Amino acid sequence: MKFDSIIFDLDGTLWNSSETVAESWNIVLEHENHPLRITGSDVLKHMGKSMDVIMRDVFGADMKDKEVSDFLTKLSVEEIRLIREKGGVLFPKLEETLSLLKENYRLFIVSNCQNGYIEAFLEAHKLSSYFEGFMCWGDTKLPKGETNKQLIEKYSLKNAVYVGDTEGDHISAVTAGIPFVHASYGFGEVSGYDYKIAEINELPVILNGTGE
Repeated sequence: MKFDSIIFDLDGTLWNSSETVAESWNIVLEHENHPLRITGSDVLKHMGKSMDVIMRDVFGADMKDKEVSDFLTKLSVEEIRLIREKGGVLFPKLEETLSLLKENYRLFIVSNCQNGYIEAFLEAHKLSSYFEGFMCWGDTKLPKGETNKQLIEKYSLKNAVYVGDTEGDHISAVTAGIPFVHASYGFGEVSGYDYKIAEINELPVILNGTGE
């Protein structure tokens, strides 16, 4: 199949923001006099989940909806502020790979993050010019597969492929009816995939070999 567009997951596929996220959360936790402190390793355990799920996983399943919403708002504001200021760790050869891919494909991002997170990533690392659009859980409040569907419809994508690192990403591609590329260098394991890359710069070679 000849693809015309690529939809990327963000965390674990394009970068690692775990240390910056942990720092931002700890600023809020200290301000709220909460005893819990978060490490980058703690953040990695939850990457790929939607933010409402992460709240309950970290702070307790019995949290009420309003408690989740209020705390999530505080954490999100500080997280996005700090990411814009400090950024994260881009995976090796990311920008040169995006530059090469943009010559032949339309590029997008779909993530389970809150509103503002993708924008902060793009601004911090000056990558906005490579992506035509993006969508996240904060926009749709839906599982990632449904968000993929909405983005595909919004931008009239005909032959898209999804690149991600977790089983949730795999499921989202299946749900959207598009092939899945497993970024095996990322944070998760998957039960299946159509293509596999060990580094982001392998993607142009993999995709160029799928059709004329």
